[in-house]
Amino acid sequence: MNNRSKEKEELTDKRRFSYRMNVFFFASFIIFSVIIVRLAYLQFVEGPELSQEEASNITKDVPLAPVRGTIYDATGEVKLAYSKPIQSLYLTLYKNYGDVNGEPSPYIAEIQDMATRLHDVFEQYKKKESPSLSVDEIIEEMDLNSRKANGFMPRLIKSDLSDEEVAYFLQHKDEFKGIQIVEESVRYYDPDTVAVQTIGYLKKFKSSKTLDKYKEIDAKNKTQTDPGLVYTENEFVGFDGLELQYQDILRGKSGYNSVDVDLRNLPEGVAGSTPPEKGYDLITTINKNIQVKTEQAITDQLRWLHTNLVSGKYHQNAKTGFAVAMEVDTGKVVAMASMPDYDTNIWRTGSITNQQYDDIKYIYQNGTIRGFPPDDSGKRAESVVLLGSTIKPLSVLIGFKEGFFTANTVYPDKGYTTFGGDNRRVQNAGGHVYGPLRPRDAIRHSSNPFMIDEIGKKLYDRYGAKGIDVWDEYMKQFGLGVSTGVDLPNEYLGRREYTNKTESSLTRLVYGSFGQQGKYTTMQLAQYVTMLANRGKRMEPHLVSEIRDSEGNVVEKIKPKVLDKVDFDSSYWDEVQRGMATEVSSFSGFPYDFARKTGTSTQLVGGKNVDNGVFIAYAPRNNPKLAVAVVIPEGGFGSTSAAPIARAIFDAYDEEYGLDGVPKKDKTENADTQQ
Repeated sequence: MNNRSKEKEELTDKRRFSYRMNVFFFASFIIFSVIIVRLAYLQFVEGPELSQEEASNITKDVPLAPVRGTIYDATGEVKLAYSKPIQSLYLTLYKNYGDVNGEPSPYIAEIQDMATRLHDVFEQYKKKESPSLSVDEIIEEMDLNSRKANGFMPRLIKSDLSDEEVAYFLQHKDEFKGIQIVEESVRYYDPDTVAVQTIGYLKKFKSSKTLDKYKEIDAKNKTQTDPGLVYTENEFVGFDGLELQYQDILRGKSGYNSVDVDLRNLPEGVAGSTPPEKGYDLITTINKNIQVKTEQAITDQLRWLHTNLVSGKYHQNAKTGFAVAMEVDTGKVVAMASMPDYDTNIWRTGSITNQQYDDIKYIYQNGTIRGFPPDDSGKRAESVVLLGSTIKPLSVLIGFKEGFFTANTVYPDKGYTTFGGDNRRVQNAGGHVYGPLRPRDAIRHSSNPFMIDEIGKKLYDRYGAKGIDVWDEYMKQFGLGVSTGVDLPNEYLGRREYTNKTESSLTRLVYGSFGQQGKYTTMQLAQYVTMLANRGKRMEPHLVSEIRDSEGNVVEKIKPKVLDKVDFDSSYWDEVQRGMATEVSSFSGFPYDFARKTGTSTQLVGGKNVDNGVFIAYAPRNNPKLAVAVVIPEGGFGSTSAAPIARAIFDAYDEEYGLDGVPKKDKTENADTQQ
């Protein structure tokens, strides 16, 4: 092949290559153009529609309020706290009625018109006792700018609708887009005001976050994966008493609607619904009949103290009274009264007026486990008082345990004794001189000199300043100054005044020995007397005996629990029990032998000394079933102010359960039937 032919062939190859390259680039241009056009079409033409479809696949869970469990009395039949169904009106917003870039929504006139029409219907058909809702208040509840809840969340407009309101809205539902009638529940309490401070009350979750429990729940709400455990702002929660203590058990679980939500966070429809789970029920240890008779006994006794001369004077400042009755072997609290009380149903809406709060602010707390003054003037005694002579059985036990004396030791009571370098003098009540006393006699006669000389001084002689620590340990062993373990929130631990170093160790031990150095709650006093009754077992007091599901099945049965036990010789217990035999006129005709100790503690209130009535007892003496503690601040002598209340409690228990194991009401009913 000559050179010319080769050149011609090379030129042909180049032309073919160039043609192929041009075809390749043209095809690439066409392909990329199609892709770009398609992307532009997806973004600008189909984009909004696809975004809308994507948003429709976002599902949110809207909680439905749980149904709270019931709190029963010990019989399992009387409802002390229960929920009733009510009908509530909710509104779901399907448009953005809130401000847009600082400007009013174009739909604002539409929602204002609906608010006006709702107002008119409420005014025409509302219950007589229901408050009026203004148009502005209705709009505020609509939460148009979603400050209180997400846009897709239904807004509670009004609770507890009348039958006429429900009928109207069901009939005219199409005229109010987004409204829904929802069955909820409202909490009611026994109208006889049974143990109201013990049962407690409810408040709305949004106003309960002052409590640590609800602060934690609020923080968890945002990350909670189980919608049944999500708390809504308007949900009612326990704020005190058993309602708070057993909140998690009583609450149950929220139901929820699964709602499809668009990009504006507004609902598009309900994808599914899960109903709420009812909370568990509580069977308490409180027997309504015993409780009501206890409360009435305190009320009657306070009135009697105001109108009858006792030791030459009226006790007009005896404004409050507290009592706890506890079964010796089980720890069951059958009565717990803090009087005066009030009607807990005032909390039904979740809040109360300023006037209502002023009416109850000194009585709504549980004085049997709390320490507070009955007013803020500082001129009334607290709910916790010095124990007075009710400490003397324990003082004698300490003396036995320390080996300071024996059952046959005889002490010459001359009516007074002195202590310290300045010979400070302490005498018996009324200056009584009792002469020769054995330890049991010192308890029965309430000999202050015996307690001082045989216990207080001897603790100081043996331990010096460390005697305070020894005394403190004994007090705590008997539940004084420590938690009783009762299943109620915010228990006050008492005030151990003997730890105050402004006085000498000797002085504190001397005054502590006869009950003037420690202020304790009535619940602590009840646990203490229970220990005297069962000879050293510190029983955990409890107010719930069973937890049941909504079908009545027992989920948990609360068993008696011994917190700890002190080890004292049985002869010590025998002597102390024999000494608990003070004469008490209010127990005249009582059919059981019983152990008891009166107390009259003196303390400074409003710049003057006042006497508080204290009384402890258990019955029967040799086979104890029930222990009782009663405190009447500023009531005077315990034998006249507190003991009559204890008698009423024992009689009520005997009627219901029988102090000998045979309920007396059964005998009465049988006798009536035979007649």
